[in-house]
Amino acid sequence: MTDPIRLSKRLIELTGCSRREAELYIEGGWVMVDGVVVDEPQFKVQEQRVELHADAVAAPVEPVTLLLHIPAGHNSAERIAESINQDTHWAEDSSGMRTLKSHFVNLKPCIPLQAGAEGLHVLTQDWRIERKLRDDQNKLEQEYVVEVSGQLSAKDLKRLSHGLVFNGFALPPCKVSWQNETRLRFALKNPQPGQIVFMCNEVGLKVLSFKRIRVGGVPLSKVQPGQWRYLAAKERF
Repeated sequence: MTDPIRLSKRLIELTGCSRREAELYIEGGWVMVDGVVVDEPQFKVQEQRVELHADAVAAPVEPVTLLLHIPAGHNSAERIAESINQDTHWAEDSSGMRTLKSHFVNLKPCIPLQAGAEGLHVLTQDWRIERKLRDDQNKLEQEYVVEVSGQLSAKDLKRLSHGLVFNGFALPPCKVSWQNETRLRFALKNPQPGQIVFMCNEVGLKVLSFKRIRVGGVPLSKVQPGQWRYLAAKERF
């Protein structure tokens, strides 16, 4: 039985690569230990089988953006952190990204949800995405589906789109339409905290539940509550 050594050192022995290359291979998810991907260079190995993927590239891991479906009542920082792991990755994710442990650190939340809402929450490691969402927040359209109870006249439906005053300021025009008999679809830019509930209350509607399904050009898709997917390379906010 040999003494345990760092995985990066074992990879150097096997391939003749440099220490930095070994770390990049491992952090990039290109190294398997007994058939299981290990992305920690300091991981200790003994007699296990260590393999380097044939397509391995010694390059830094690119920052990622995750799209999480927050269930209602789970939007605290602690509950969000609990939801981001390998086990909650949406099985139908078509981004082609390989899941790495490094994807779950240094994630910055962007574009907050309305209080009490469920749905699409954006977290990113990419400073470019973070800056765009911050700088363009007033321009990006957000789409919510709101389940309501009560009666709504055609006149009040128009008032929802344009004509209400919130916290002393006239709300900018938005798009409001019926999705079905009990659900309204709101498409609006940079809604203020509590705005959607206020708007519904102003026309005699009670909000039963509401969900954000899109930010800019990026939809939640069919991601289930408590699960997440990657922002695909071709998707743009």
